[in-house]
Amino acid sequence: MTFPELIPYGWTPHWEHAYAAVGTASTAPGRVLRHDGVAVVVARPDRVDQVALGNLGEPLAVGDWIVVEWETAVGLLPRSTLLRRSIGDGASEQLLAANVDLVAVVAGLDRPVKAGRLERFVAIATDAGAEPLVVLTKADLVDDPGAAAAEVRAAVPGVEVVTLATKAGRGVPELVERARDTTVVLVGESGAGKSTLVNALIGDEVAATGDVRATDAKGRHTTTSRNLHLLPHGGVLIDTPGIRSVGLWTDAETVAVSFTDVEELAERCRFRDCAHGNEPGCAVRAAVEAGDLDQRRLAAWISMCREADAAMVRAEEHARRKAERTFGKAVREAGKRKGRGR
Repeated sequence: MTFPELIPYGWTPHWEHAYAAVGTASTAPGRVLRHDGVAVVVARPDRVDQVALGNLGEPLAVGDWIVVEWETAVGLLPRSTLLRRSIGDGASEQLLAANVDLVAVVAGLDRPVKAGRLERFVAIATDAGAEPLVVLTKADLVDDPGAAAAEVRAAVPGVEVVTLATKAGRGVPELVERARDTTVVLVGESGAGKSTLVNALIGDEVAATGDVRATDAKGRHTTTSRNLHLLPHGGVLIDTPGIRSVGLWTDAETVAVSFTDVEELAERCRFRDCAHGNEPGCAVRAAVEAGDLDQRRLAAWISMCREADAAMVRAEEHARRKAERTFGKAVREAGKRKGRGR
């Protein structure tokens, strides 16, 4: 089952193999371009149109590869990656994008860049199984963008950081090449310049842009939904609305991957259960006192580990309740069938 029409949308032999295991003569594969609540806009081999949501058992995300029968989504191909965050009180998750290769965390240099937000975005990108990339926009508005980039690199060690002056076109061609033949999702707060960057990468005015307030450089939500676009030189771009809070829906092990510098220090502590407070032989505290580790980064690591642990407890409880509801529904349906058979 080959579908060359879907190759621009990221169709590969991997997805072809996955679809071959479930596809039938009356179905076709498709990629979700936009979620409209009760329906999704899907790119199929012969057209792009809206299809209804069938009984899939779980919500869809932009970027998902699905199975469509007539005008209904009837199946979901196993995801390669899934970008998500916790919302509300942390008891539920919000799907941001699926099957992405690169998570571009966009931050504008016209305002203070918050290291904590970047660390959280890097953590959810790592949890997704995608590669994080920090994109600093509006580099033409600061005297020394190189120094700003250096500060960000120190805040998120091991993560690639690039600077752009989008309206001037500086750095955009390099990012276009970086995105070639991949699926990239842009995330960040409102006013960071995501919509302007989307238009620059695509070479067309596909995303609405807005001004930011002069008092605090905050922007309005010019993007109100997640959308998947084709890049003219190959690749796929998913744009997302501005995100104010970046709640974690992951485990402490994933946080550890984002804080390898702190984790390596923690392994040198005298006691394995060191809380990195006043314990003797604490290598982490020693690094802070020597100026080798920022106290802010240590505090962020501790806070995010606690949040991740709490999130996993809530996720397990959520999964247990869902399983109970599913089992109860199956029992009720079985009872109805038995009653009709009498």
